[in-house]
Formats: sequence, C-alpha cells, structure tokens
Amino acid sequence: MNNEQRLAPVTGQPMNRVDGALKVCGRATYAAEFALPRMAHAVLLTSTIPAGRITRMDSQAARGAPGVLAVLTPFNAPRLPQHGKAAVEPPSGRMLSLLQDDSVAYNGQPIGVVIAQTLEQATAAAQLMEVAYAASAARLDFEQAKQTAYPPEKVNGQPPDSRRGDLAAGMREGAATLHARYTTPIEYHNPMEPHATIAAWNGGQLTVYDSTQYVSGVKKSMAKTLGIDASQVTVVCPFVGGGFGSKGSMWSHVVLAALAAREVGRPVKLVLQRPQMFAMVGHRPRTQQQLALGALADGQLTALEHDVVADTSFLENWIEPSALSTRMLYACPNLATSHRLARLNIGTPTFARAPGEASGSFALECALDELAQRLKLDPLELRLRNHAERDASKDKPFSSKSLRQCYQLGAQRFGWAQRPAEPGSVSDGRWRVGMGMATATYPANRSKAAAQVTLLPSGLAIVQSGSQDLGTGTYTVMTQVAADALGLRPERIRFELGDSRLPPAPVSGGSQSVASVAPAVQAACFAARAQLVALAVADKASPLHGQPPEQIDTVQGRLQLRQQPERGETVDALLKRHGQPVTARADSEPGKERETYSMHSFGAVFAEVRVDADLGVIRLHRLSGAYAVGKLLNAKTAHSQLMGGLVWGASMALFEHGQRDERNGRIVNANLGEYHVPVNADIGSIDIAFVDEDDPHVNPLGAKGIGEIGITGVAAAIGNAVFNATGKRIRDLPITLDKLI
Repeated sequence: MNNEQRLAPVTGQPMNRVDGALKVCGRATYAAEFALPRMAHAVLLTSTIPAGRITRMDSQAARGAPGVLAVLTPFNAPRLPQHGKAAVEPPSGRMLSLLQDDSVAYNGQPIGVVIAQTLEQATAAAQLMEVAYAASAARLDFEQAKQTAYPPEKVNGQPPDSRRGDLAAGMREGAATLHARYTTPIEYHNPMEPHATIAAWNGGQLTVYDSTQYVSGVKKSMAKTLGIDASQVTVVCPFVGGGFGSKGSMWSHVVLAALAAREVGRPVKLVLQRPQMFAMVGHRPRTQQQLALGALADGQLTALEHDVVADTSFLENWIEPSALSTRMLYACPNLATSHRLARLNIGTPTFARAPGEASGSFALECALDELAQRLKLDPLELRLRNHAERDASKDKPFSSKSLRQCYQLGAQRFGWAQRPAEPGSVSDGRWRVGMGMATATYPANRSKAAAQVTLLPSGLAIVQSGSQDLGTGTYTVMTQVAADALGLRPERIRFELGDSRLPPAPVSGGSQSVASVAPAVQAACFAARAQLVALAVADKASPLHGQPPEQIDTVQGRLQLRQQPERGETVDALLKRHGQPVTARADSEPGKERETYSMHSFGAVFAEVRVDADLGVIRLHRLSGAYAVGKLLNAKTAHSQLMGGLVWGASMALFEHGQRDERNGRIVNANLGEYHVPVNADIGSIDIAFVDEDDPHVNPLGAKGIGEIGITGVAAAIGNAVFNATGKRIRDLPITLDKLI
C-alpha cells in the first residue's frame, strides 16, 4: 500500500453500518427491550369525547383485577409543579396531559394509567374502567374554524407574514396568471417502533429508557415537569426504530411512566398501542394553501402569493411553516406569504419529516407547473428562468447553491427531454404515461453540540456524544469522521451515543445531527491527536522526541514524520508506554457565518407515472432525484436516506390520509390496515444522484443535512406527472383514482 492509498479518507466512502450486524441479528436493544428486575407494565386510558370534563372514573373493578398494582386518574394522580406545565416551552417543550385536572381537549387524550404485573393484566383491567363525562361543544369543522383563523406569533423564528414589492401591480403586469387552492390532509408518522418508555427510580434518581430523538431534551423536560434537578434524571436511548419528528418532543406517556413507577415502587414499562399513536404524539396538520402567481410571456415571475391555513389544537399554537421556502426559492420582485392557524379539538400537531417544506412544496411546485402550462413553457425551463441567485427574503447570498446543476443532472439521467408536451398524448396500451418534476429544498441547519474522545492504551478510541441514531447512520458517519480526524482505522473507533450523561447534542431533527455533531467529533479528535503528538515529542523514548509537532502525521494508527514516514511509532506503543489514556472534549456551534449567508440544500425531483385510462388507477413507474447537499460523509447511508424520503413523498402523494370523524373527533383509520402507506409493489425504480458541492461556510466539514430534503418536491412531481398523463389537475392530496374518474 503506497502512502497516497494509506492517506485516503474514510469519510465519504460507502462504509457499511457499524451497527448493522447488531440489528440484523436482533441484538440492538430498543427502549422497550431493556429487562429490569420486577418490571411492571402500564396501559394508558384515553378519552372518548373531544371536549368536556371527566365527572367520574370508577376504578374499583380495575383495582381488584388480578395483578393490578395501581390505577392513576385525574382524581388521585400526584400533583406536579405548575400543574405539569413547568417544562412547557413549545415547540419542543409540549403542553402535556398529566392527569392534573379533569378537562378533555381532544378524543384520545390520556386520562388514566393502569399498572399491573403483566401487560395482559394491565390491558384486561383497563377495560374494566368506567368513565363518565360532561361533554362540551367541540370544534371539529376545519372550514368553520378557518373563519376565526389567526396568525401565530412566530414561524420558525420568523414573522408569520412577509411582503416585498407591490403584489397587486405584479399581478396586473403578468401576461399569465394563476389563482389556485391546494390542500394536504392530516398525515401520521407511524414509525415501526411505537413510542415506548421504561421508567425506573432508585431513591431520588430516575432513569428513563425512552424512544426519543432528543435524549438531552427529555432529560431537561422531565426534570422541570417533575420538579427535580436535571442531575437526578438519566435518559437512555441507544437505538430508535424510526421517529420522523414524532419523537422529537417529550409526550405525556413519558412522564406518566415515571409517575407510575414512583407510585408502585418498581420499574414500569409503557408502550403505546398503534391506535394511540394517532392522537397523542402529534401529526402533520391539515393545510389549505392559496397560491396566486403572475408571469410575463417569457416566464419571468412578476408576482407570487402563498397563504397558508393549518389546523392546530386548543393546547398549543403549532404552525406548519408551509410558505417559508416560497420566500426564498425563486426570483420574484413582488411576493407575499402568510400563515394562519385554525383551532380544533384535536391533539397538537408536531414535526413531521420536512415540516412545512413537504406540504408547502406540493402547493408551490404544482402551481408553477400550472403556470408553465398556461405559458406553454417547459416546467423545467420556467424554473431555470426564475432561478434565485441570492435569498431575497433575507437579502443574503447563499453559502452554496448548485440547483442549476441538479436540474441539469437530474433531467439528463431521467430523460426529461422525452416528456410529452401535450397532456394525455402518450399511452402504453391502456396506460397513459406522464412525466413531472419539481424543485426540492430544505434549510441547512446547525446547532451547538459537544463530543469527547478517549484514546485507550489498548488501541481503542471511544468517541462520545449525546446524540441519537434514528436508523439514519449516525453511529457509522461519526465513526468515519473520528477515524479520519484521529488517523485510525474505523474498526478501532467505538462511537457511543443515546445517553444523556454524554456530552450534550441537539435534537435529531431539522436535518442537523451530522452538521452539528460531526464538527464537535472532529474537533475533539483533533484535540486528542494534538495531545498524542505532544506526548510523543516530549517522550525521550519516542522516535519522534524533539521533532516539530506540525511535521507529525497520524496514519493508520501510527505517528510518523511527514518527510520520513519510516520514523515513528504506533499510537498503541506510545500509550502503553505511558499507561494512561488520552482524553479530549470539544464544543462546536454556529458562528457569525449564519448572519452573512443563507444556507440551504437543493435538489430536483422527476417522476414518471402510468394511469389506467378507464379505471384511474395510478402506478408510479419511476422516481429520480439529483441533490446538492454539500460534502457527503457516507455515500451509502446518504443514498438510503434520500431513498426513504422519496418513498415517503410518494406515500404523501398517493396514499396517506388521516380521516377524522367530525361528529366526535375520533380518528377512524387509526391503524396500518386502513391508514395506507406504500409497499414495495407501489414503488417503481428509484434513481438518486449527487452534485459535488463545496460549501466552506455551512460547517467545518462542509456537510449539509439530508434527512428531510428527500421528501420535498416529490408529491408535486408526482402530481405534475399525473396531470401530464391525464390532463386532470388534482390539487388535493392524496391523488386517488376517485378524483381522476
């Protein structure tokens, strides 16, 4: 092996997952799988009315059932500081239902907990509970609630409304205009692993095994809610079986598990049943989006208006920021956006993969397709003619933007030039063929994070950060970053996460884990490596004694002089001689560069569909995406992430629809038998490509998040393809055969 081969970086390579064998062999331990002595089991009781008060809960029969240890209700539950609201700080610190009063705000709200020695006993006893209510008039009609819609205070830290230029003048100037309304329904996360918590007290110390996207957040919220010091709470979550935003906040069941464990004096496991996950742990809210566009005959936009109304609960002002990307995505001198909330008696919505961008891109990108049809312009050409060279909403340049290259690469790989210009003009037997495209985008977020590395005399490097791995490859990517920074082989790195006792890291949401944690890992490893070099230089027994530190490299676990590679020694030998580990910690956070630049990832999505001419059945034939996401840290996990996003985008376009009974607020399809998601046969071929992109500003590694951009633009691309195949424009998701025939 020559020196260049030995110096080849591990980062960016399609390295297999370091936790892959554990998962394939069933040895990865998820939250509900920890086995604790004397563990009891809890089952939640939930409300069956959407609004009102609980007047009576008869628990006598349940308490006398076999194995029952306790029953908690609003009438006997422990009182909490500020009525359980001490940790409320939306959007991550939620308004919880912790049995502190008898009020009911939505159907499916937690109203009690039954704890027994076995799950079966707790389930049977819960069915013996008798509950009486004094029902109140509930607001469940979105159209009615829309009449009193109001602006939220902020939308992701920005004003709810924006305006530049003269919108009315821009609309008058347009040679072609469009006014259209688009809607997206309630959508649910449905990770394979349900929300699950095990709570165990040891005196005043609480350990929580929780399926979460934010171990540090659960620690803080739990401590505040219970009125104890944060040092008394430990949160453990080594693996997450999917979250997609629903596990980014601490929900009611987590605290209720801790209360139950304290009540019975033994560990308690509480796992939500699948139907319960449709009410109390958030969802993507329903949106109604009004678009108005104007353009000159050559396609140049003269006006763009995007108004959003989304539903929220009476508990919180949760907003789906669907118009934020509209503010920056295209060059338009006259633009206005707004966000409004319509309150209903429902559970509070929450983050869902690409919150705002997923729903907003459907409306915006379909509207552009409709405008292109009126102008008789190719939809891709229309986007190119309105390419934004800078972020006009913030009056900043982009830190990097390779969207033009994404359009070019994606169109070439997909064969966009063969798209039929006339809708409904191409058939394959009884199937009408159509092609559509859309732009994808998502902010390049980053937060403060910390990491620690310990180099052991055994030759192992333990790298730690209190982050989470949602199945996206965090274990693997951080191993690669550490390996390159330390100059060690990946197999000599052990990356540890998922424990609130480790150096803190942000929520694994907003596509920021890699961009936040990787710089901290790299900095900690650089600091540890500097200590190694200093140790060798000061050691008279080392071949590197007295040499200039800046001339010493670490290559494949060996310290050596750059100009004389044969002169050096292994890291193992150095540490064994000293008999002490080397430890370093580093913190990393965004700097002033975010005041100077607008930071986003970009992509282009292309779709081909086949639609049965007689039955309206839609078949997704193929999807293609080209993305510019900075530097890839693992080509394989990046491909997997984007593939998952594309599949979920297809699900959003064609299948997902949460249906609520407007008489009682009950979710009527709260199961995977009736809440439809795609299976393998529903997804055609998928092609993913990356544009090489250098972004020196976004973070020290130049890496942007990829967890959420994959879903953006997909629903629109498919909707545009359906129009191209049939000539029928469907503006209300999901696109189903009944809307086509």
